Amino acid sequence: MVTGAGDGGSAAPGRDETPEERADRQWGELLQELRVVQTGVQILFGFLLTVAFQQRFGQLSDGDRTLYTVTVALGAATTGALVGPVSLHRMLTGRRLKPETVAWASRFTVAGLVLLVCTMASALLLVLRVAGSDTVAVWLVVGMVVWFGFAWFVLPAVARHRAVAPKERE
Repeated sequence: MVTGAGDGGSAAPGRDETPEERADRQWGELLQELRVVQTGVQILFGFLLTVAFQQRFGQLSDGDRTLYTVTVALGAATTGALVGPVSLHRMLTGRRLKPETVAWASRFTVAGLVLLVCTMASALLLVLRVAGSDTVAVWLVVGMVVWFGFAWFVLPAVARHRAVAPKERE
């Protein structure tokens, strides 16, 4: 049984799957999720890489340059985490480790999503600091982080809890 991946490791109601079939299904679902997020991350990271070559970059304060450096490092880490499942799969293909591969790939993906929130917060903070008030920038970034935290992590956790709770009452 795969834990920590896709559907939480238990067979969905009405499914009669072997662990290998479940892992194959979860792998396909995970690849679809990664296709969506990787495109956005690659565009964001590409944009971040070009910023240092813009004319106004030289006018940034030391603090903003440091923030830019942190943002680029976070973007690279995000890219690495979200490409990691592909590398993991490629290196383990044919070794009969699909359930383990899916579990580790799922962990990489969650780490990538956390890093993506950090990258986006850092990038937004940099842009908003350059465009306007530091105080407004901080509050807008805090709001964005809260929103993404709710939409990406809290809401799924609540839905998962509600799905498990009725089964435990039986």
